[in-house]
Amino acid sequence: MEISAAEIKNRLTEKELKVTPQRMAILEAIYKLNNHPTAEKIIDYIRQKHPNIATGTVYKVLETLVESGLIKKVTTDKDIMRYDGILDGHHHLYCSNCDLIEDYHDNELDELLKKYFENKNLPGFTIEEFVLQIKGSFNKC
Repeated sequence: MEISAAEIKNRLTEKELKVTPQRMAILEAIYKLNNHPTAEKIIDYIRQKHPNIATGTVYKVLETLVESGLIKKVTTDKDIMRYDGILDGHHHLYCSNCDLIEDYHDNELDELLKKYFENKNLPGFTIEEFVLQIKGSFNKC
């Protein structure tokens, strides 16, 4: 996902977050890596341009970005925390062999789930979104 520095600044400002070099670099890394990176991969990417950024700073900024709704956490079967910068409704195809996560968009599936749960009438529970992690294996790994 290609995104400009101006757009990253706009997204931070819209969430009423201070625009800092660390936040800019971390969001840029998530968008450029575009593969649901781990914190370690984000740190490796950032340190190419900013070798002195502290590991603790990266984790703190990641939590702030999650809390503000700019990114989402994605957990794998191996309990590895990954980060997703794509916020529109989508699901994940998760490869149990190589730990690869790919985005999966399917409006027909979304409608099916919506209608299914409308018919179930879950008392006292309001569904906010559907996020499926579909586990399997890719033939490319």
